[in-house]
Amino acid sequence: MLTSNSFTLKKWMFMSGKILLLFIIPFNSIAQKSNSKPNIIYIYADDLGYGELGSYGQTKIKTPNLDQLAKEGMRFTQHYSGAPVCAPSRSILMTGKHSGHSYIRGNYELGGFADSLEGGQMPLHEGAYTVAKMLKERGYSTGLIGKWGMGVTNTTGSPLKHGFDYYYGYLDQKQAHNFYPTHLWENDKWDALNNHSFMVHGKIDPKTATDADFNKFIGKDYAPAKMTQKALGFLDKNKNNPFYLYLPFPLPHLALQAPEEYVKKYIGMFDEKPYYGENGYAPSKYPLSTYAAMITYLDDQVGAVMRKVKELGLDNNTIIMFSSDNGATFSAGVDSKFFNSVSGLRGLKMDLYEGGIRVPFLARWPNKIKANTVSDHVSGQFDIMATFAEITGNKITNTDGISLLPELLGKSKDQQKHGFLYFEYPENGGQLAVRIGNWKGVKLNVRNKPDAKWQLFDLEKDRNESTDIASLHPQIIAEMNAIVKREHVHPHILDWEFIDPKISRK
Repeated sequence: MLTSNSFTLKKWMFMSGKILLLFIIPFNSIAQKSNSKPNIIYIYADDLGYGELGSYGQTKIKTPNLDQLAKEGMRFTQHYSGAPVCAPSRSILMTGKHSGHSYIRGNYELGGFADSLEGGQMPLHEGAYTVAKMLKERGYSTGLIGKWGMGVTNTTGSPLKHGFDYYYGYLDQKQAHNFYPTHLWENDKWDALNNHSFMVHGKIDPKTATDADFNKFIGKDYAPAKMTQKALGFLDKNKNNPFYLYLPFPLPHLALQAPEEYVKKYIGMFDEKPYYGENGYAPSKYPLSTYAAMITYLDDQVGAVMRKVKELGLDNNTIIMFSSDNGATFSAGVDSKFFNSVSGLRGLKMDLYEGGIRVPFLARWPNKIKANTVSDHVSGQFDIMATFAEITGNKITNTDGISLLPELLGKSKDQQKHGFLYFEYPENGGQLAVRIGNWKGVKLNVRNKPDAKWQLFDLEKDRNESTDIASLHPQIIAEMNAIVKREHVHPHILDWEFIDPKISRK
């Protein structure tokens, strides 16, 4: 016989089960979301030197957000860009091919600086297999915000043809010389900015220069600010599905232009004289303060992205990486020695010495990458594609890269190492570099002297490449020659062939 008490008990159990189910379902949904493929944000600085972050020893420029990123993740000490200049580094990063195999190997300029002459650089070929295409195939929403540099609209190089669902920013790196441009590009459409038109490579007469003359090179809409705005919008829009956000900020590439409130943070700290534009790029009344301000501004944009990721509840399932396309620049009001921009390394941008290609690399992934760790693993940006492939599913084989995932996860004993790193750079005389273990070989002016001698350095004892010991190790030089012969594939344009005398022209 069913009593009222037993009925009440059964009813209570039934209702409790439904309430419990309500708690279980959301919990499972959250668990499923946290175990889904991780979001990936790769932030790329432009011409940022190895020593220009606090975590890499910088003392004059403030970078608190990037220093925090280093404390919360892994800092690499022997990471290399693909090339010592912009366009080939971006091609190598996007395709996972080193500079002997990369489709783009130099800054092959097209068009001019005027809006009417905007032509970009050598476009990436339409069939290129990029990081974005790979991740799009794996269910990711893909966005590019910043500086592209591998082709403009109406060419095979548009980002929309290379796996990106959305892009915003500069397509032409010549346009990116000006941080107050008349326009940026959004999905192949012109986005007008509230800036007056001016030639960024202008000069001021030092004898008659006034504040008004310097102010002619300042506009109202600062391009990096627009980029951050679009980046935060991309995160909002794609918070419910896996996303890949590639953020190649144009900072701190010249010209020397930064918002006034950031420049004021440094005015008075340095003994500086105005730069009047005599070596190209925009004049600047406070060149040292402005350069420091550009890096601090970049740092703040990284901070804004990190905060947004946390606000959206995505922090534990988001990988954030940061690096630079090459070493620090060398002209037009920038003083790399004053800032110790490459931490004492030899060379700068356009050099295959360490200062031109060894770059900062930070990686943060909560509960996966151990906080405040340092890696001496020798790696390059052509490893990034292989790394993302392993993180998101199946490995890939059509790459010169090796996945860094074991190193990132603290499993160094499982990390495969490169037998060598190979670099070729057809500009600035034609240069070669090979790293085998701690041996580093550099060959200069190869275009004019195909039989130029190798310089050889032991980076373990001589990180700054000060003592050439090539004559003592002929067997290492022979091995490097064999690597060049094996790894060099003829480029698709004659201007980039400087190695094979059958094809190259002086």
